[in-house]
Amino acid sequence: MKTSARELLGELLDPGSFVSWDRPPVDVPASPEYRRELLSAAATAGIDEAVLTGEGLLRGRRVAVIACEFAFLAGSIGVAAAERIVTAVERATELGLPLLASPTSGGTRMQEGTVAFVQMVKVAGAIATHKAAGHPYLVYLRDPTMGGVFASWGSLGHMTFAEPGALVGFLGPRVYKALYGKKFPDGVQTAENLYRNGVIDGVVPVRVFRRIVHRTLAVLCDAPAPLPRNVSDATPPGRGSFLAGPQERGGLAVLDTPEVHAWQTVLISRRADRPGIRELLRHVTDRVPLSGTGQGELDRTVVHALARFRGQPCVVFGHDRAGQSPEHTMGPAALREARRSMALAAELRVPLVLVIDTAGAALSREAEERGLAPEIARCLADLVTLDTPTVSVLLGQGSGGGALALLPADRVLAAANGWLAPLPPEGASAIVYRDTGHAPHVAAAQRIRAVDMEADGIVDRIVHEYPDAAEEPVDFALRMVEAIAEELAGLTALPMAKLREQRHRRYRRLGLPS
Repeated sequence: MKTSARELLGELLDPGSFVSWDRPPVDVPASPEYRRELLSAAATAGIDEAVLTGEGLLRGRRVAVIACEFAFLAGSIGVAAAERIVTAVERATELGLPLLASPTSGGTRMQEGTVAFVQMVKVAGAIATHKAAGHPYLVYLRDPTMGGVFASWGSLGHMTFAEPGALVGFLGPRVYKALYGKKFPDGVQTAENLYRNGVIDGVVPVRVFRRIVHRTLAVLCDAPAPLPRNVSDATPPGRGSFLAGPQERGGLAVLDTPEVHAWQTVLISRRADRPGIRELLRHVTDRVPLSGTGQGELDRTVVHALARFRGQPCVVFGHDRAGQSPEHTMGPAALREARRSMALAAELRVPLVLVIDTAGAALSREAEERGLAPEIARCLADLVTLDTPTVSVLLGQGSGGGALALLPADRVLAAANGWLAPLPPEGASAIVYRDTGHAPHVAAAQRIRAVDMEADGIVDRIVHEYPDAAEEPVDFALRMVEAIAEELAGLTALPMAKLREQRHRRYRRLGLPS
């Protein structure tokens, strides 16, 4: 049983809050037969076109909505429906409202021919303008969403979800069989398969999508909350004395930690129980997971989401140590996911937080052929020119170009036992000494530790471990989240032009005498 447009709006919006924006459809040239089809469709669907538009409240927040009605000529989009959609998008942009769209359609309206087909251009253009103005555009695909609708406004969401079991694809199965004389492969054009392959962000019922929208708009639209009392460098709760005594900093007792050799830092960072990005995300609010590139690629070695760090909104992306193994390391798709996060943060005008924690990028024929090196280069270029505040966090291992790709930022934080190097120390030792036994010496000589990088101007701030994050995962994660929040608050207070200037100067002078 397909969900009607009115049923969708009833589940998505607060009761009784929907206000229609629709006017009578524009008149289009039509044969007598097509006129009869339109009249019959209106009688069947109970509405005058294949789409409803308007505004309403979602948990008290004003939003604009567009919902297709499949019962009206299979939700097909012709000139009148497209004009209704574009008018609604333009009104949402003018009012500065978040826009929620829920297509369900067989595609463009065949009865109107090519002129209907090219309507998707103006719909896509209106949505691009809405997004360029910094307003959220969220999509919920219903069963079915096919053809030009999926290939235009159905695929332009900042985030895209679909109802369970929905048929979603470009070329309809019936058309495929007519053209090629065989059945389209089973299980390809399903919401679940598209999610598994990184085309959409999730598959959820409407009631869950409503919650996701609420959290998403809380991140993107609510003003940043004031930071609570600074505890990022405070003595961990319940801890006793350490090797060095406490100092006073800002009225808080801060424990010094003994200096650790570079090789010991590497070993500590490799502990299987060391907290990673997922532990950080357990201590943020309004988290909304994202998935894949949106272009058919998904890499399980990375995580990205919308979230608030102590009230500070951002897009967060980073390496997931839980998803990595010696046999499964990050590939080019992971970096294309990173670039999706960069573009998303810039479009939505929220800061970007990048988390580095990788043993290295994939070394394989597939990685080479699918453009690993060019993707590293594009990440570097995108980050140094990105029009939004950025924070990079060196959380653990920082090996090779896959780590460097996430480094350029306005502020760089490092865990005390985080490190960054062109290769794992064993690899560098093999190049210099033709063995791996000199890895500890190479690690020290290359100045890969957080304290060394702070002295060299690569790292701005170190978040301490007492003495090892794996021994205090919750306390460490809380300190790191607090430190990130403080940096976000400081960066967002600065004009973007000044940030760009400072970022350029920072990396232009890197490595030169001060």
